[in-house]
Amino acid sequence: MIELLRPLPEVVWLVPLLPLLALIVNGARVLLGRASGDAAEPLTARLSAVAALGSLLLLLAIDLLALLEGVPGHRVIGVWFGSGPWQGTLSFLLDGLSLSVATVCAAIGWLVVRFSANYLHREAGFHRYFIVLCLFLSGIQFVLLAGNGLLAFVGWEMCGVASFLLIGYAWQRPVATGNALFAFVTNRGGDAGFLLGLGFAAVWLGSFEWPVIVGDNSLGVASARLIALGFVLAALAKSAQLPFSPWIARALEGPTPSSAVFYGAVMVHAGVYLMLRLEPLLAQVPDVLLLLTALGALTAFYAWFCGLVQTDVKSALIFATLFQVSLMFVAIGLGWTTLATVHLCMHAAWRAWQFLLAPSWLVLAGQRPAPPPAWLRDKPVLYTLAVQRFWLDKVSYELLVQPTNAFARDVRNLEEHFLDPAIGEPGKGRAPDPERPLVRADGLPGRLLAATSDVLQRIENRLLLQGRGGTAERILKRLGGYLQTLENLLEQPRYLMLAVMATFVVIL
Repeated sequence: MIELLRPLPEVVWLVPLLPLLALIVNGARVLLGRASGDAAEPLTARLSAVAALGSLLLLLAIDLLALLEGVPGHRVIGVWFGSGPWQGTLSFLLDGLSLSVATVCAAIGWLVVRFSANYLHREAGFHRYFIVLCLFLSGIQFVLLAGNGLLAFVGWEMCGVASFLLIGYAWQRPVATGNALFAFVTNRGGDAGFLLGLGFAAVWLGSFEWPVIVGDNSLGVASARLIALGFVLAALAKSAQLPFSPWIARALEGPTPSSAVFYGAVMVHAGVYLMLRLEPLLAQVPDVLLLLTALGALTAFYAWFCGLVQTDVKSALIFATLFQVSLMFVAIGLGWTTLATVHLCMHAAWRAWQFLLAPSWLVLAGQRPAPPPAWLRDKPVLYTLAVQRFWLDKVSYELLVQPTNAFARDVRNLEEHFLDPAIGEPGKGRAPDPERPLVRADGLPGRLLAATSDVLQRIENRLLLQGRGGTAERILKRLGGYLQTLENLLEQPRYLMLAVMATFVVIL
């Protein structure tokens, strides 16, 4: 049996690839018009479930091999690209941390896919939901199993795009699209930090591989601090720690199953996982660990305080999730990484179950939610702070979303008032010459083409359409006479023999 398991670490790339294959097949069915109506739903759900289950079973088999013979470690599957001393590889790091967290996330992903098949039955975006969910399941496995930061960043962005699309699942509603934009813009700050960390690692270490980044002790304290701060920024944004916390409450606009797998159980822990992966690097910079502890503690207080006044199930659950994730950051800052890992896996499983039960929670509880505590109700200032969530939502909107919207409006105005008139718009051309109404032009390219057409038309009229005795006819007749004379000469035997001899000379 062990002999059958030993080759599996070499095909670990199938774990993120299987959901991508389901995405491609379902996407092709939608584009070809084969996924419409209730009859097409089971196949879409079944393909997604089989892909998720295949990833889970493969991870379980690798887990069994790790228990019997030890963890496979760092595996390089191939080279993605190379530029000078830098090389981007398709590598995977299979150790206790990655295998345990990836297995838990794969199990949750499979359960959510199965749950979603019935929950989203007859929804207008049923197939779109499963396509995006498969994109997320692939991306999160890249984050967890990647052996280098570059491949992890690819998965990081796949998760971000999937999150944006599912928050805006009900795209007809301005609230949904607005919340999707808010979450997307906020997380771009974290992505910038991730790229910053990768850039510093490439310059100072010459590699993107995790073992090199966390195992090189030759870095100076300042260099290690800058690399660590870049990744810490990415982790804080992805796990909604202060000052990035407001986006996660808005992210609940998506369907409940996506809230479970994204913000309740899996993606919200991606920042925690990144810090656990970089723990040897963070140990070199105690001041960064202190910052991580402080921000985790502040976020825990923020989540606890705001959670006291929530009136709906999903909001209460998301603040409870934020509180637990903050405690994980505190544990990492204090050096309790094993506790944080166990906490992550247990909390992910528990919170996924709670989110999936959220639509039935009031029925199961059998009573109304408890009101805020009396000490909070009796203090209007504190109560207002909790209800308004310290106005961080408003501050984030003004600092991040509003400038983005203003930039988008400026770009749109530029397009409408300059680019469109300059290059033209389909269907809005006008005839430059009333005598030729079929020739229509708009924009600079269109006008140039119309002018070229006018010049060619004049040439044609001058040379070809002058009738018998015109210039073109005289030139062609004279040229035809020359050619006739040449042909008569070549038909004579002496010139024909001369041509044959010339041919043999050239050949020899």
